[in-house]
Amino acid sequence: MAALILAHFLVAVCAGPLVARQGTRAFYVLAVPPAVALAWAITRCGDAAAGGSGTSSLPWLPAYEVSLAFRWDALGLLMVVLAAGVGALVLLYCTRYFSDDTPLLGRFAGNLLAFAGAMLGLVLADDLVVLYVFWELTTVFSYLLIGHGSERKQNRRSALQALTVTTFGGLAMLVGFLMLGHAAGTYRISDLVAHPPEPSGTVSAAIVLVLLGALSKSAVWPFSVWLPNAMAAPTPVSAYLHAAAMVKAGIYLIARLAPAFADTPPWRPMLLVLGSATILLGGWRALRLNDLKLVLAYGTVSQLGFLTVLAGAGYRDAALAAATMIVAHALFKAPLFLVTGIVEHATGTRDLRELSGVGRALPAVAAVAVIAGASMAGLPPLLGFAAKEAAFTALESGSAADRWALAAVVIGSALTFGYTLRFLWGAFAHKPGLAKTPVRPVGPAFLGPPALLAAACVVLGPGVVWLDPLTGAYAAAFPAPAHPYHLSLWHGLGTALLLSGAAWAGGLALFVLRAPVVRLARRVAWPTADRAYGLVLLGLERLSLQVTGFFQRGSLSVYLATVLLVMLVGQLTVLAVDQPWTGAAPPRLWDAPVQAVIALLTCTAALLCLTVHRRMKAVVLAGMTGYGTALLFVVHGAPDLALTQFCVETVSLLVFVLVLRRMPVYFQENIPRRRLLLRVPLSLASAATISVVLWVVAAARRADPAGGALVQATAEHGVKDVVATILVEFRAWDTLGESAVLAVAAVGVTSLVYLHRRTESPDDFAYEARTGPGTPDAPSAWTIGSRIITPEPDPADTAPERTWLAAGRTLSPEYRSVVFEVVARLVFHPILVLSLYLLFCAENLPGGGFVAGLVAGVAMMARYLAGGRHELAEAAPGHPGLLAGIGLLLSSGVALLGLVEGTALHPFSYEGHLPVFGHFHIGTPLFFDAGVYLLVLGVVLDIVKALGGRVDRQIEREAALREAADPGEGR
Repeated sequence: MAALILAHFLVAVCAGPLVARQGTRAFYVLAVPPAVALAWAITRCGDAAAGGSGTSSLPWLPAYEVSLAFRWDALGLLMVVLAAGVGALVLLYCTRYFSDDTPLLGRFAGNLLAFAGAMLGLVLADDLVVLYVFWELTTVFSYLLIGHGSERKQNRRSALQALTVTTFGGLAMLVGFLMLGHAAGTYRISDLVAHPPEPSGTVSAAIVLVLLGALSKSAVWPFSVWLPNAMAAPTPVSAYLHAAAMVKAGIYLIARLAPAFADTPPWRPMLLVLGSATILLGGWRALRLNDLKLVLAYGTVSQLGFLTVLAGAGYRDAALAAATMIVAHALFKAPLFLVTGIVEHATGTRDLRELSGVGRALPAVAAVAVIAGASMAGLPPLLGFAAKEAAFTALESGSAADRWALAAVVIGSALTFGYTLRFLWGAFAHKPGLAKTPVRPVGPAFLGPPALLAAACVVLGPGVVWLDPLTGAYAAAFPAPAHPYHLSLWHGLGTALLLSGAAWAGGLALFVLRAPVVRLARRVAWPTADRAYGLVLLGLERLSLQVTGFFQRGSLSVYLATVLLVMLVGQLTVLAVDQPWTGAAPPRLWDAPVQAVIALLTCTAALLCLTVHRRMKAVVLAGMTGYGTALLFVVHGAPDLALTQFCVETVSLLVFVLVLRRMPVYFQENIPRRRLLLRVPLSLASAATISVVLWVVAAARRADPAGGALVQATAEHGVKDVVATILVEFRAWDTLGESAVLAVAAVGVTSLVYLHRRTESPDDFAYEARTGPGTPDAPSAWTIGSRIITPEPDPADTAPERTWLAAGRTLSPEYRSVVFEVVARLVFHPILVLSLYLLFCAENLPGGGFVAGLVAGVAMMARYLAGGRHELAEAAPGHPGLLAGIGLLLSSGVALLGLVEGTALHPFSYEGHLPVFGHFHIGTPLFFDAGVYLLVLGVVLDIVKALGGRVDRQIEREAALREAADPGEGR
């Protein structure tokens, strides 16, 4: 079974190349997997009719007791025959429906075959989670199929509508599945049906959620909105998904679970009421439409309500009728959709008001449509008649609620007869006063698939007894009555036949009086479901705007105050309820008095931030709090954390400086005193709460800390730096994930700073257009304020000007600092050497790839601050994104190469001796850390080039524009 399902997806992957090479003939190849599945199912029907079944299972999520379990039985094989048989014929139909130059035909073909595979997996799944996976796959593929031809707005809207409605139901169903599996102790569907959990509130709630998914999938009211709009899809999609496959998924799920939960409230009332309403509303709507596909679509909605009533009734005869009607519906509705596609191809329209005389021009097509339509109307001796007689008999012998449902079914059958006559008359009859419709000829290969399906209706009418063993095997899951019903074309005169006669008479009257009926139907019609759906979406949009406008006020202080207030209330509530200090040792104020001194100075710097008005001073004071924290790490004996904190604060401070160049010197926000009286207490209370919580929680620890085990494990490897070992060995996956997040964040930040492409253009700036980009004499932001005047060279002076920096000549004299240039030149290479030293010494000394990358970034920043963006370009000529990508690739590669040995991040090491360096040790963590080093350096360079170099260019462009407007301004 798994191989059959997998074959569908494998061939679907090859659909694009097949269609590109073979055109529409590729559909012959694509029809092979469904045909093989059909043959496989037919060979097992005999065993299933005798009550047999077969299973297969592959482990998937053993920790959650979920496996790829599949099982065939009578109901499963019945659905496989329909999904595979109709699917194969629809694929053959596509060879004539489409042309070789149809846009995106390969993608459509692959999606259609993949949908067939997903449907096959759905009906064979014997695990609730696996069923849900295939359930959602059918949702996704139906979305893609309905949206085929996405250049049309209607297709896009219909696809999104179907996805929204069915996904909502699917998510509710998933919650119901989890609740059922938890209550029953198993997710195996066969075990769940054989041994259902005891009725309870939880089980009832789970049943409601599961039924929501089933009803939304099968377009039962109030979820019927998506199915008629899905008729925007090509006709093969309508014939397969919306007649034989997808819409049957919900009915199948109801039929599958009915033996176990039909007596659990609110199963039966919910299905009987909603199914009956769907019968009447869908049939009444179909009476007044003029599009042939829409007539069939609303007819499908009505008949899905009929199937819901039968499958949900929950007793043996109704289950027998439901299984038979499932087969009959697929065999008459699919050919009617296919015939509609033929009529549209032959005439160019589906509007029954524009069709006249098509039956005489296409007699074979009309004959197929009449046979399928007669079966849909329930006329003898066709399969639809035998299925409807079984349904009438089952409901008539049921409870009072079933007899109320019977009344709805009889009225719905009359509506079905009426819109069937209207469909056949509108598509094929000659209409007085209307010119004969021009018709193109139709080949036998085009008509073959619907003709075979219609012929099955004719054969299985008298031969319905052949279906009785298979459908009866499914019905045997319910308690057998004293006189069980058996399928037969003729059961003699009785109540069922009288009800059929009444339905025929009512339907004929509706057709004869179609003009006043249509006027009446339009006058008393409710708002369409599509209009209701649109109003609901509009209401949700307006509500979301109101809610967003209320909360998202554009004030950062309001957002921050809200977060702090929620945190404050929540943490104080937890402290009051849990009281973690109970029974715990009193917390220590400090380990050494110097910690108190550093903490006091740090808090003082934080409080001084409230009094400053200059942005730069506020940044420096905020940075002092970070440096104070680093000093606390030093005093506490955490040199690794202290070193990292120092580097992070240094880089952050420099980045702030780069940003503040484009901002006013002073804070321009005028905060009223009353707001300060609210802000300051809230800030202080939040800080105090966080401090107290961390202090109390640390003192209330009852479990043994994990640090001891990590220290011991690190010592066993012969290394001493526990922090670095944790980062690159024990928790290396976390480090890898954080590195990836860091790279993505850097890309996001720089993209937000500049909302245009990252490549450079010489035409962007007037100065560079004049001097050439990247040349040594190209000006930079450091020249703003004075105009560059290049003196005439002295012929006697042949010695070139000496500068300490590679791009020093780009700086104007008043912006140059010789001391800064000399210091930058002298410390640049030692800082880079220090970064490499920190990278290599991390096993036994403070360091590591992250801090080493930050140190190297500080060296690059020093070059930029001393010489501007051209100096940074000379120091780091490559693209920083490439550097970050290489680093991420290196770390990921080192992590994944360990899989060769069976374990990710599997360590290897090599020891040797070098003449100058002496003994050395190289291992997996070093290469992993090297990737982190490159990644961090690339991120820092990317941010500096964005906030530094690109901001410089903005300044240059503004200066160029000012100079162009007033040439004397820069003198």
